[in-house]
Amino acid sequence: MARIFAHAVRPALLAASRADGLRRLVERSPVTRSVVRRFVPGTTVHDAMDVVAALRHSGRYISIDYLGENVTDAEDAAATTRAYLELLDALGQRTRTDTVRDGVRPLEVSLKLSALGQALDRDGQKVALDNARTICEQAQRVGVWVTVDAEDHTATDSTLSISGDLRVDFPWLGTVLQAYLRRTRADCQELAAVGARVRLCKGAYEEPASVAYRDDAEITGSYLSCLRVLMAGPGYPMVASHDPQILAATPDIADECRRSTTDFEYQMLYGIRDDEQRRLARTGNQMRVYVPFGTQWYGYFMRRLAERPANLAFFARALAHRGR
Repeated sequence: MARIFAHAVRPALLAASRADGLRRLVERSPVTRSVVRRFVPGTTVHDAMDVVAALRHSGRYISIDYLGENVTDAEDAAATTRAYLELLDALGQRTRTDTVRDGVRPLEVSLKLSALGQALDRDGQKVALDNARTICEQAQRVGVWVTVDAEDHTATDSTLSISGDLRVDFPWLGTVLQAYLRRTRADCQELAAVGARVRLCKGAYEEPASVAYRDDAEITGSYLSCLRVLMAGPGYPMVASHDPQILAATPDIADECRRSTTDFEYQMLYGIRDDEQRRLARTGNQMRVYVPFGTQWYGYFMRRLAERPANLAFFARALAHRGR
């Protein structure tokens, strides 16, 4: 069953995430929208802040993503930037009283550079850099971290270049690397050498075998190899995974590299393995939850269904229940 999911179901779901016709059909369905709230808790800053309050009450940290990607209009990129500034204003109200533990910021925002103009035909990289810099400046003022998300492999060089430029002025900036890309171990070595904050995930896009590992065992092996590189360096690794094998191996790797629980953190997605998130936080680990919000939830939602058979099974059961 797992092989069928990996080789047939997952590619179909990832292809569907890029299908505009299907997107419009799904977005109009009230049944689908109600189920989506398992993974995307709302569309407004107010919705996001309600989740922030609940997660912080349980001892978890937060990274908030305003959903959207691949904008092709400069005004849309500017609108995304304004949305992040509004979000940071709201988060700034919490940072005045939120406790900072060992220099780790409890609150963070995550950015997709393609939502900030990276994909524009004219000066896309410069537009994205300028917009990201505006967001980082505001984040620094209010005491919130920023992490630059990874997207498909064609954007990796541009994303790492922009992140490097931003890190000159904002050394706390985080960068996301995807372990299924064949290049990632070398990227980990470069970022670990400069002490960067790195979120390591498996990867959520459909990539060709020429640039990415496709077999689950190879991807897990690459992840653990990359994690050892990050743990051995002077930076701050962020273990973004729900995989029991990776979660079980992480404490041993940390011990080998003489890291305490305050020298790295775990990250998981909102709505996935909530009990495990609570357990990690309760037992003294730094646990951050990635919380997406906004109206552009379709692509994100489909990638979540493609990640784990359990996510797809939950969706199918919910639809069946609501259809009775």
